[in-house]
Amino acid sequence: MEIASKYNPTEVEKKWYSYWMENGFFHSEPDNREPYTIVIPPPNVTGVLHMGHMLNNTIQDILVRRARMKGKNACWVPGTDHASIATEAKVVNKLREAGIDKHSLSRDEFLKHAWDWTHKHGGIILEQLKKLGASCDWDRTTFTMDEQRSESVIRVFVDLYKKGYIYRGVRMVNWDPQAKTALSDEEVIYKEVQSKLYYLKYQIEGSEDEFVTIATTRPETILGDTAVCVHPEDERFFHLKGKRVIVPLINRAVPVIQDEYVDMEFGTGCLKITPAHDVNDYTIGLKYNLESIDIFNDDGTLSESAGLFIGEDRFVVREKIVPELQKAGNIALIEDYTNKVGYSERTDVVIEPKLSAQWFLKMEDLAKPALENVMNENIQFYPPKFKNIYRHWMSNIKDWCISRQLWWGHRIPVYYLHDGSFVVANNAEEAVTEARMKTGNPDLGINDLRQDEDVLDTWFSSWLWPVSVFDGINNPDNPEIKYYYPTSDLVTAPDIIFFWVARMIIAGYEYRNDLPFKNVYFTGMVRDKQGRKMSKSLGNSPEPLELIEKFGADGVRVGMLLCSPAGGDLLFDESLPQQGMSFSTKIWNAFRLVKSWEVDDAISQPLHSQLAIDWFQHKLAEVNRQMDDLFEKYRISDALMLIYTTVRDEFSGWLLETVKPAYQMPVDARTYSEVITLFDHLLKILHPFMPFITEEIWQMLEERAKGESIMVSTLPKASQYDSRITEAFENVKEAVSGIRKIRLDHAVPNREVLELFVQPGDKGFEQEYLPVVLKLGNLNKVCVVNGEVSGAASFRVKSTNFYLPLGEHADTEEELRKLNDELTYTKGFLQSVMKKLGNDRFVSGAPKEVVDKEMAKKADAEEKIRILEERIASLKA
Repeated sequence: MEIASKYNPTEVEKKWYSYWMENGFFHSEPDNREPYTIVIPPPNVTGVLHMGHMLNNTIQDILVRRARMKGKNACWVPGTDHASIATEAKVVNKLREAGIDKHSLSRDEFLKHAWDWTHKHGGIILEQLKKLGASCDWDRTTFTMDEQRSESVIRVFVDLYKKGYIYRGVRMVNWDPQAKTALSDEEVIYKEVQSKLYYLKYQIEGSEDEFVTIATTRPETILGDTAVCVHPEDERFFHLKGKRVIVPLINRAVPVIQDEYVDMEFGTGCLKITPAHDVNDYTIGLKYNLESIDIFNDDGTLSESAGLFIGEDRFVVREKIVPELQKAGNIALIEDYTNKVGYSERTDVVIEPKLSAQWFLKMEDLAKPALENVMNENIQFYPPKFKNIYRHWMSNIKDWCISRQLWWGHRIPVYYLHDGSFVVANNAEEAVTEARMKTGNPDLGINDLRQDEDVLDTWFSSWLWPVSVFDGINNPDNPEIKYYYPTSDLVTAPDIIFFWVARMIIAGYEYRNDLPFKNVYFTGMVRDKQGRKMSKSLGNSPEPLELIEKFGADGVRVGMLLCSPAGGDLLFDESLPQQGMSFSTKIWNAFRLVKSWEVDDAISQPLHSQLAIDWFQHKLAEVNRQMDDLFEKYRISDALMLIYTTVRDEFSGWLLETVKPAYQMPVDARTYSEVITLFDHLLKILHPFMPFITEEIWQMLEERAKGESIMVSTLPKASQYDSRITEAFENVKEAVSGIRKIRLDHAVPNREVLELFVQPGDKGFEQEYLPVVLKLGNLNKVCVVNGEVSGAASFRVKSTNFYLPLGEHADTEEELRKLNDELTYTKGFLQSVMKKLGNDRFVSGAPKEVVDKEMAKKADAEEKIRILEERIASLKA
């Protein structure tokens, strides 16, 4: 068999992904096995693969592949989100480039353009995930606006309305002037910005020289002021009770009101009240029945109600109004000010608090089981620190504004009659029936109804995702929802814990009376090596597909996980996938080495090979148990590092070095067979992390039947191991490393055969493993002695001394220097231990095993000092 000298990831990845797809290995159907289910966090249909997707989907694929190899019926459901705001913005921009204004089109004409755009671009990100190796069940690919999901969303709206949870009302909402739609509180990102604080003078009505001063960062909003408010106990303003003040420029007289809401210590202690454009002012306006003047149009320009600067943008007006106020003598002071401003999560424009008629979902009662079942750990969060964030939000949950002033999305199933009353129904036909019943008019038809123009918030569809992908809303008793739900794990970013995670849990309990997933793994954010968020504007966001092209999918997967603890940010640098690619090369070279051996059935297995293979079998059993433990704790990065070091160090560095035959000599058949079996087991453990190279090597390791694949093979089960054997071999490794260091320090060539003398202590001498030490140390004999060997270089393992007579290579002065350095270090170490043991609080308060461990350190250090001092004295003699 011809094995390439270099591993070619591009060729291998294309070959094996096609093979997996052709054989249907990703597809799942309900059967009698235990299900393992993950639903993909659906990426926006507008999206392309970015580094966050790479991390998230790598972790999901690892979990799915491992579950599949453990014999579970693994089902990973892919899909995309229609992303109302983002997609509509893309389509509007595309139309604008073609000289078409959205509002020159009918709704149906616009939606045709939107669907055309979606069909053209919607599958891009899913195709890109295939390059990463994602083993999704592509036959199950769903879209939040496909027929089945759309029907589910409408059914839920109707159901929740009939249960009394959905209502329509005029409320202060977060308004996005660019997208021209309301946003939920969770869609507003607050940023710290450098602003100006304007101190404005309002003249007291009936007085020529008396003023009150208010402070604002938004001077343009004075055009909507309808009151000034002071604290009822603030003595500075007692004289204003019952008076009115004049709003600058527009000369509107407004009342001075008193309310404890005002903080007397903040600013001037006097607040302007603009009920239409501030959440808190709106509440005060309701309390005192104040007029509400909406001075903004939906696009952020000033409306007719403003009286001035009509049709001009709000920020342009901010610049223009200040000179006007200065000219009128109404500015007392302008100072620099740092404050937090809300921005639209989708369009990144400053949101505008605005009174608007919207549809809302009452959340308080719906949220109770979702809060309870996370806090009692029926649903586990990894890392658990996110429980506190979740609890705080869920305990203070507000009603959810679910309507959006867009055309792309699920149109709200509310149908209005001519008199303004309405019916809520799953479709137009049902709406006509409902309307006839409501009005008592049997002749009423569809033309007598007008459907609500708004669509539902995108999250109103994705909160149903774990249920709707299995059609559990429309057909709640179908075999698939019964088998696959609840799902097993959710992998997501913590920034959508409220947008999505919490709401899915709410929906799960409302529509299945059960949790939607058992575990939630929160990934961190991918940042650059300076800790900055990745963005195109900073130029620090690498192109994922280019990374795959350069380092291979396996290299990128390993690189993403090498420093990615759950919930912790990943500081990404190209050295990480480079390290992943180097690991692929290491595995490939180990495979080429083993396959290059000539096998001789006639020779018996050497003792050093037998010992090393026995040790590695126990080591692999230990690793298997550790892997199970790490996956149970969702320490996936640690699991990768464990198998990484096992392959790189234990397998390639120790086992293969021990068992490999001498140059141009054959290997015995038993050793070869056992090494192949161990390699097979390693590849299976490694496969979820590195699917492509493991499949390539596994297929060539032994003869395979058509249709076989490592991805559907059985993962080695955790078995018993003898820790005495693995611990003993650690002493062997330390002894061999000691020999190699002496060779290096004294320039003794590896080909030069040496003798080793051993002065056994209580620990550190493993006599049965001397054949391994002989082989790896290139020794011709090992002698056990009772005392020191003068003139020899030495090292120590635990309490055992090892001596290597070096003859012409000996350097007594260098040996003394090293021994004195070691003595100084050991005395310092003993001093730190004694300090700890001399602390009565530590000795009396620490657990007994901790104190015993420190006592053992003290005894070992004292013994080491004794031996070092004796050795130094003998060399000086």
